[in-house]
Amino acid sequence: MAGGIGIAVALSFLVLLVVGTYSAAAGLVGAEAGGRALGLAKGAVPGKYQPLVQKWGTLCPAISPALLAAQLYSESGWNPNAVSPADARGIAQFIPGTWAGHGVDGDGDGDRDIWDPNDAIPSAASYDCELAKDVAGVGGDPTGNMLAAYNAGSYAVIKYGGVPPYAETQGYVKTITTLAKSFERPLGRVSPSQQASGALYFAQKQLGTPYLWGGNGTPDQDGRFDCSGLTKAAYESVGVELPRVANDQYNAGPHPSRAELLPGDLVFFSDDLTNSRDIRHVGIYVGGGYMINAPYTGAVIRFDKIDTPDYFGATRVTKDGAEALPERTPEARSAS
Repeated sequence: MAGGIGIAVALSFLVLLVVGTYSAAAGLVGAEAGGRALGLAKGAVPGKYQPLVQKWGTLCPAISPALLAAQLYSESGWNPNAVSPADARGIAQFIPGTWAGHGVDGDGDGDRDIWDPNDAIPSAASYDCELAKDVAGVGGDPTGNMLAAYNAGSYAVIKYGGVPPYAETQGYVKTITTLAKSFERPLGRVSPSQQASGALYFAQKQLGTPYLWGGNGTPDQDGRFDCSGLTKAAYESVGVELPRVANDQYNAGPHPSRAELLPGDLVFFSDDLTNSRDIRHVGIYVGGGYMINAPYTGAVIRFDKIDTPDYFGATRVTKDGAEALPERTPEARSAS
């Protein structure tokens, strides 16, 4: 009976937090950012690469720092040593033949090194701008045309007078432009997520469940979760497929400020507040400065305060944002 009373008290607490937070945030609903953000969201780009992305992401009007960041993240996950099965190399995943014709000496040290981000990131921006120039006479959105040229070639864009009717190319354009929103610093209020309340409802039903490292909530794991397993399952319950680890979940949508948080937002924690790739913990916000989270071995899924020194930031999950995230190989995943 005591357990039942405890759960009832917890759910009452949750209702009060959610109602209070939605009331306080009522002015945020429906507000849209106008214009195009040139700044980068806090920590979205690893600190050592942020100056390069910020500088070279303004090389021409067809790109922005956020768009360049989205391409680099999608290509390599910021891994300067990445090699694809097609022998694409480095942080920008250039094929050696393409690099030979388009690589630039970004840092002015006298060489063009495909493995050096100081050359590869400027080369990625330069190549984008070359493609944008190739299709400059085509009508429509210059950024969409540039991305289509990157995927399908400039000739196809010119032939069809815009993004060609290829499913792969149209998907690539949508993926990168959507993903770019998770790297932008919002210029205004971030629209609420339609799936948030359902995800939060799922999470609240797990209160009191013991933590399990690597837990996905499956029957063989007795329904136990780790932190990102819980948030993944919560959004999966409303039809949104998140990546498995916390540092990739950070890129599943735009980033509301601390003052703009709404129930259902994902909240993240890191020992390095300049680098989203070092995020080590995630919870789901319930309001009033609290989250539901699976904390650590020996604890249970519970409410915790989010206002701690390691609070990194938040993501308002969108279905399109989650679908834009690339699949990561197991060895590339490090955060729980």
